[in-house]
Amino acid sequence: MDSLFSIEQSSWIGLLLFIVLVGGLMLIPVGLPGLWIMLGGALLHSVLVPDSGIGMVTLIGSTILVLIAEFLEFTMSASYARKYGGSKRASWGAILGGFAGAFIGIPLPIIGPMIGAFIGAFAGAFVGEMTMSSAERGSPTKVAFGALMGRAVATAMKVGIGIVLAIWIFSAA
Repeated sequence: MDSLFSIEQSSWIGLLLFIVLVGGLMLIPVGLPGLWIMLGGALLHSVLVPDSGIGMVTLIGSTILVLIAEFLEFTMSASYARKYGGSKRASWGAILGGFAGAFIGIPLPIIGPMIGAFIGAFAGAFVGEMTMSSAERGSPTKVAFGALMGRAVATAMKVGIGIVLAIWIFSAA
């Protein structure tokens, strides 16, 4: 299928794709849906410039990477809470607290959801561990710190996946 645009117009579209990829990458650490924006940019580019090289393999592979990154983001805080001696209740508290914190955020522009997610994971794990009987529970502060560390590791992993995604998509284009 031929491109709907001239070569010069396709270059501009490629430049816009680059801007979307870099912009999406910059959104990831602050808790915004940068990976989804990157994926949307790839999909739009493949529709506008069908002969660009962004095909089904790239789109499906990118989608799988995005889903893996999202899964890691919400489960790493739970696994680290367990690693630091927490109960299943603390793990679920870290997941739900991180999600609630990201959704509610704090009233700071751009970085509010990220800070909210970190605080939520910490608080959720802490409260979850505190609700255990004293014979069954670990140190709530240690468990909550583990959940916080897990959230930080998950964010770093998500940025790493975002870098891989940006390189893959831009190389394909």
